[in-house]
Amino acid sequence: MMRLEWAGWIRRVRPTLVLTLAVIAQQAHAAGGTDSRKAGDIVLETGSAETSEGQRVPYELGTVFVPENRTAPHSRLIGVGFARIRAAQPTGGPPIFILTGGPGSSLLSTLTDNDEASRRRLALWATYSASNDWVVVDQRGYSTRGDVLEFTAPKQRLDRPRSLAVNADVLVKSAHEAVAAHPGKDLAGYTIVQSAEDVNDLRQALGYSQITLYGASFGSQWGLAVMRLHPDIVARALLTDVEPLDYGYDMPSHVFAALQRIAWDADRDPGLAPYLPKGGVMGALRAVRDRLAKGPLQVKVKDEKTGKTQTVMLGLEDFQASLLRSAETWPAFILSLYHRHYDGWARAVIEQRQSESPSPLIGPLFDTSLGVSAEREHLLRTDSGTDFLGMDAFHSYIASAPAWPSPDVGDALRLMVPSPIPVLFVHGDWDTSTPIENLLNLLPYFPNGRALLVHRGTHGDRKPLREQHPALWAQLVEFFKTGDTRNIPVNVTLRVPEFQRPPFPAPAKPPL
Repeated sequence: MMRLEWAGWIRRVRPTLVLTLAVIAQQAHAAGGTDSRKAGDIVLETGSAETSEGQRVPYELGTVFVPENRTAPHSRLIGVGFARIRAAQPTGGPPIFILTGGPGSSLLSTLTDNDEASRRRLALWATYSASNDWVVVDQRGYSTRGDVLEFTAPKQRLDRPRSLAVNADVLVKSAHEAVAAHPGKDLAGYTIVQSAEDVNDLRQALGYSQITLYGASFGSQWGLAVMRLHPDIVARALLTDVEPLDYGYDMPSHVFAALQRIAWDADRDPGLAPYLPKGGVMGALRAVRDRLAKGPLQVKVKDEKTGKTQTVMLGLEDFQASLLRSAETWPAFILSLYHRHYDGWARAVIEQRQSESPSPLIGPLFDTSLGVSAEREHLLRTDSGTDFLGMDAFHSYIASAPAWPSPDVGDALRLMVPSPIPVLFVHGDWDTSTPIENLLNLLPYFPNGRALLVHRGTHGDRKPLREQHPALWAQLVEFFKTGDTRNIPVNVTLRVPEFQRPPFPAPAKPPL
């Protein structure tokens, strides 16, 4: 999936959770303190926050202490943050453990940031926790209640186009620099296996016999690892934007199929019609691909802040790496390039190559450790979709994997096996980050599973589903309490979104 591209990480929003003095003390311990804490210990503080509807929600904010590397004797302890909202009307059902996406994200600031987005999210959490405890789990190595490990990728030159070889070299260099920058930390401990064990340790520390999992994107992959390693502790799971354990790198043709589905509706949008060539959006994509396959473009743009002119070389691999963006904006991007309006694209590439923003270190540590099976790698490299999407989403990671200290988890974990756990899967067919074929290939291994396919559903965006199908959303929430999926449909359709228009007047003559 395209979260694996290093440049995508620098656009992630870093958590803004303000550390209390107690948390600072916890961090000192995680860095090598000598107090009496042991693996499995937790510390808690209490508070309350207000939802967008004005409801006051009490919570517990905590840290669980776990070994940094369970395979190493005398491993130091690290802190992993979590939060718990106790059920308003408890039924005795299993608590809901939410596993965040990424790798390299945290939701704990929802409880401490007094902004509208946090208040809206908290309102949803209050709904989920009406009858079951709600537990939000941080990721090891990206928790302000423990360690936030980051790295900064080297800047890339502007006078040559993107290339697989250069990107692989960048990741190898990043790996060596990251190891040197984190002395005293055992980076071999940052894997999805160790993170799954963190979930089990937290479950035990909080005194739960079983849990319900709720994971999206990487969170679904994390949940699948928990189910593989500790099947007896999972009562049921709701997984969205599904990412099987051997599918950390998406099949290019599956991503391309999602783009085709978006293009079908974009081709029928009246506002885009004046910009469309005869072959529609996909015809425009092919034309731009063929244009860049002949050679790179040299584009000069003026920096909007400084007024300075910069020149950047844009090649086919730059184009392939830029394709995955929101469904509403993707057609306009393609049509802009088709009509030779390159300025916006050039500015974005310049910013990406010259960025000095830090990225979550657990991204490459987790992803290269999980990797893919040899068969999956063969399918990726020989897939017909590479003609349009290239190999950058997986080649650089596979090539640089030996340089990262996190060990390969092995096919025993990666490969699919049958599971009796009841799972409700929700997946959109416009998802270009984890294409819907991920779910369709996984579903037969869950005989007690059920899938809800969302036509025009995109990656990580559940707001349209909540707003357009509130009764269905209520059924999904009810699943947490009862596990009942009998009345949940197998598919649902969202309205066509409003597509963005290209930022220039339509051509006077219909495009060829």
